[in-house]
Amino acid sequence: MRALTRYASVLPVVLLVALLAVPPPPAAETSGAGTVADAVSALVVGYCVVLLLRGRRRPLTRTAAVLIGLPVVGITVAACGAASAAIGVPGAARYLQIFVLVPAAVLILIRSADHFRLLAWSFIGLALWQGALGVHQYLTGTGASYMGEDIRAVGTFGSTDVMGMATVVSYGLVSSLALAFRPGARRQRSAAVVCAALLTVPLALSFSRGAWIATAVASAVVLFLAGVRRASRVLLAGGAAAVVLVAGLGVGSAMLQERLSSITQVTDTPDQSVTDRYTMWAASVDMWRAQPMTGVGLKGFPEHRDGHASLALSSGSDTAGAGSAFARQPLLSPHNMYLLVLSEQGLIGLVTLAGSWLAVLVCAVRRWARQRPRRSGAGGPELDCALLACGLLVWQLVDFVYADIGGPSTVLTAIAFGLVAWWAVGVHAPRGEAEAR
Repeated sequence: MRALTRYASVLPVVLLVALLAVPPPPAAETSGAGTVADAVSALVVGYCVVLLLRGRRRPLTRTAAVLIGLPVVGITVAACGAASAAIGVPGAARYLQIFVLVPAAVLILIRSADHFRLLAWSFIGLALWQGALGVHQYLTGTGASYMGEDIRAVGTFGSTDVMGMATVVSYGLVSSLALAFRPGARRQRSAAVVCAALLTVPLALSFSRGAWIATAVASAVVLFLAGVRRASRVLLAGGAAAVVLVAGLGVGSAMLQERLSSITQVTDTPDQSVTDRYTMWAASVDMWRAQPMTGVGLKGFPEHRDGHASLALSSGSDTAGAGSAFARQPLLSPHNMYLLVLSEQGLIGLVTLAGSWLAVLVCAVRRWARQRPRRSGAGGPELDCALLACGLLVWQLVDFVYADIGGPSTVLTAIAFGLVAWWAVGVHAPRGEAEAR
């Protein structure tokens, strides 16, 4: 009971993470309709508002309010420029949910580093569950279709959201790596190292090049910020385990090698998926040139795509497997968050949204400087929180080069932004005071 009281404020967010372990309804996969997690995220925001009204306290610091509220400017302008209110209002609601409301609620509900770590472990638990399902899909041939075989690990997200499991597992891996440097918690550090090593397998079997690149960059950032000595021990242990699990067991070695080599060959002989991506990127830039300041309006990319894309663009992407029949999915976004924002919201939207992210990253790194390891090798008591915040945000910023928002896993992205915001611009009360609030 005492533990429930201690973590009461953040338990709704943990529940929200847990709901992502449940398969989304078929309508959400095919039509982009809201999921149970989306509905609960609205309840979490409402719960946060009730707590603030009852406590009669200031919800955010001035810096936090400015940085989290900055994207509202671009979103509002782009919503006004949408083709119709029926398109602009839902689009604005989605952007506000992911980049403003849910992150702000998570920031407010986190009261201490222990709350932060609880959410980090919930990320890891979700990643282990989805990753285990993904490995089972690969071994039994029940995953999404990849190169003519139903072996792509997608967890509960289905063949229409192949990035869902990759995102969840990546978050879990980065969280595990960061928690491996938690001061004064040897058992948890050991458990985190084991989890990080285990999660490399489903990440590899997701065959997601964007997630691989983002995870590699984020992991390098975490290790660099943790210090050379500590990082070398974790890197050796995790590397050895990954070699045994992946190379030693021969899990998908041939296909993994081919997928890895394709990262450096995309400019020579790209496959159709890469050609489509480059074509949509070029179309996004062309839309922005037509409306440089405000873009074509929220949800305007699909409508303007054909007028700006070359003939190299295919009619859609093939999806099959993981319990779904073959289907042709239309290409409704450029699979690049920055170009999506640039094309639909123009420079105003890109500067306010990406500028907010970069400012939060700067604040997170500045706060890390107070926890960084000294010459003695010891770091501050919240070093793991600093590493996780910086690692998650770097992962997201890199991944946004290859992906954009969409699918059930997007709610987890909003929670991750809230975690980062708490570390970067949240109020860090002493432990005793935080538990009493």
